[in-house]
Amino acid sequence: MDKYLTVLLIFMVVGIPIAWVSPMTGEIREQPLLPLFYGSIGGMIVILFYSGYKDKKERQKINAKRKRSKK
Repeated sequence: MDKYLTVLLIFMVVGIPIAWVSPMTGEIREQPLLPLFYGSIGGMIVILFYSGYKDKKERQKINAKRKRSKK
């Protein structure tokens, strides 16, 4: 996973507790910030799928190059 995607993933993970706990007082919110919560979860899923897709494409290029060089 790229370092940029890792930083974004960390921000998404930190956003989940902020949706439920007020950072100013440390108390649990009566009405949690559901768009922040679900947005963080959705962002994490997108980042993980994109990272896997990117790694798969890179492996395919490496394998194709390795197979071509044997001939």
